[in-house]
Amino acid sequence: MPDSFKPLTYAGAGVDIDAGNRLVDRIKPLARASRRPGADAELGGFGALFDLKAAGFADPILVAANDGVGTKVKIAIECGIYDTIGVDLVAMCVNDIVVQGAEPLFFLDYFAAGRLDEDVATTVVKGIADGCAQSGCALIGGETAEMPGLYAPGDFDLAGFAVGAAERGSLLPRRGLKPGDAVFGLPSSGVHSNGFSLVRRVVERAGLAWDAPAPFERSRSLGAALLTPTRLYVRPLLQVLSTTRGVLALAHITGGGYLDNLPRVLRPDVAVSLDLGAFAPPPVFSWLAVVGNIAENEMLRTFNCGFGMAVFVAAQREDEVRAALMYAGLSPTLIGRLVARENLRVVTHGRLSL
Repeated sequence: MPDSFKPLTYAGAGVDIDAGNRLVDRIKPLARASRRPGADAELGGFGALFDLKAAGFADPILVAANDGVGTKVKIAIECGIYDTIGVDLVAMCVNDIVVQGAEPLFFLDYFAAGRLDEDVATTVVKGIADGCAQSGCALIGGETAEMPGLYAPGDFDLAGFAVGAAERGSLLPRRGLKPGDAVFGLPSSGVHSNGFSLVRRVVERAGLAWDAPAPFERSRSLGAALLTPTRLYVRPLLQVLSTTRGVLALAHITGGGYLDNLPRVLRPDVAVSLDLGAFAPPPVFSWLAVVGNIAENEMLRTFNCGFGMAVFVAAQREDEVRAALMYAGLSPTLIGRLVARENLRVVTHGRLSL
């Protein structure tokens, strides 16, 4: 029979429905482990359900966020290290929700590949489920897409979608941010999940393989060190928000760094005076800056440089909030204060120790 008359199948075109079904069966117990009040349904339905009343809310406002992990996923693929990238995916979404003063409730993931590798996908989703469990939100659904021809062999991409809630009247930022108020930085776990297109260029310039010892952390390979997952700030920050009203705003230091993210919570007539001398960037940032010959302003707009979250605090409650942050294990550092705006939204003083 000529090839033009042979029957075609979806599997022959590169999409294996049976593999997708097997994957769902493998990840069901992972999702089940992230259950919380309000989320009790099994994976597999056409839509996922969440009961706000069962979660304890009386008059909630919903807060939604979605994100990915950028080209950090390329490092995971090239290193064959798949167990942490899912935590990154969750963190990038739920950290954006907690800055609104909201509690993350549930999460959905999107995993797309040219060909579905069940073992790889299962490992990635396990990381997602772990990140959800650490944040108190439930993995209640998602989508696995097999798209031959769109992705190169072995490549995949991720997206995450999270929804949280806060009682009406409790959302951040609060009114009252004014000159004299303090800005605390909360330590990051490393580069987190922003700037990796630049990170990969620096690694290329250095001529290092992913399995080479990391120049800034000799006990681990370069790939493993750079794949350190994004810190999850949700549980400790929710604890702090429940004990003090002194926190007026939060800012997640992601794409755009300090120069773009800090002004997002400020009114137009207020600026941040940022004390770069208070920063003690972990060695990874010094290595990136030196090898990449990256200017200080570029570092501040691309990377977190050691602090993954900024906390804006009423001046008269500074000691109270510092104590609450320390009790929650967040090790705050005073990195700046609010000032009357003259021109720039973020004014820097001192120099980064890079």
